[in-house]
Amino acid sequence: MKLFLTSKIWKEGKHYVAYNPELEVASQGKTLEEAEKMLKEAIGLFIKTAKKIGTLNQVLEETGFVRKEKRWLSPAISISSLEMKA
Repeated sequence: MKLFLTSKIWKEGKHYVAYNPELEVASQGKTLEEAEKMLKEAIGLFIKTAKKIGTLNQVLEETGFVRKEKRWLSPAISISSLEMKA
């Protein structure tokens, strides 16, 4: 199964935080590359656990994925920058 996911990575103090909004999974690392690697690992473990306990389809449906034939289509997510006066 292939899922196309979004990641958002930002620096917070001395570490980088990596976040996946579709599955609401996050991780961190000392570098941007390490944070991305750790996020992929965390998502992999999340999916593996959901498969093992038999809840993966339910989780994907609840997070907005749509099953079309034998594929899961990612939910539409819009990420943009907003300029606001404070």
